Amino acid sequence: MARTKAATHDQQRQAILDMAAKLFADKGFHATSMSQLAAACGVSKPLLYHYAKDKAEMLFSVADSYMDTLEALVDTVEAEQLPPDAHLKRLIARFLETYANAHNQHRVLVQDVRHLDDAPRQQVADKERAVVAAFARAIAAVEPRVSEKGLDKVVAMILFGMMNWTFTWLRANGPLTYEDMAPLVTGILLNGVHGTLGAASKKTNNAPG
Repeated sequence: MARTKAATHDQQRQAILDMAAKLFADKGFHATSMSQLAAACGVSKPLLYHYAKDKAEMLFSVADSYMDTLEALVDTVEAEQLPPDAHLKRLIARFLETYANAHNQHRVLVQDVRHLDDAPRQQVADKERAVVAAFARAIAAVEPRVSEKGLDKVVAMILFGMMNWTFTWLRANGPLTYEDMAPLVTGILLNGVHGTLGAASKKTNNAPG
């Protein structure tokens, strides 16, 4: 007879995954053992295996569920049907807000997903590409020339380069918050794109015929 899942199973599994994310973020995936995870969670090692078959499954669950959160965030902002400028600004602000409140999960995503086997790593990567594509569309809606020049995804990746590594230097008790970062990142991106493409277009138009 199949074992009945306890009413608290999902909550306890999430608590274990949250602790796994913290240890992976602090110590690194390979430096974290199942024994350390069990001790940190206050459960026995055999019980830990009731929630995940191994450490890699925990890593995948942390990264994949975090990507689900980010994809859902894209959908939520798109459902607001804002004008292009406001839409892009809202996307950037909401993503940075999420990064601030999911610090461990974000570090795991950018640092440790490479340790997964091909199939689970590809599943996470497919969701990352979908999010990048959504940002590329948002950027192109504000500045169509990036799409005309085939630079929409390139500019989206530059944007994520600004946002994704803030955890390495932006401190919770520092003078600058994630909320402060949103308009700064948006301004650097848009002013840079408008200025660069505008200058390139002017140069082309002024070229001798």
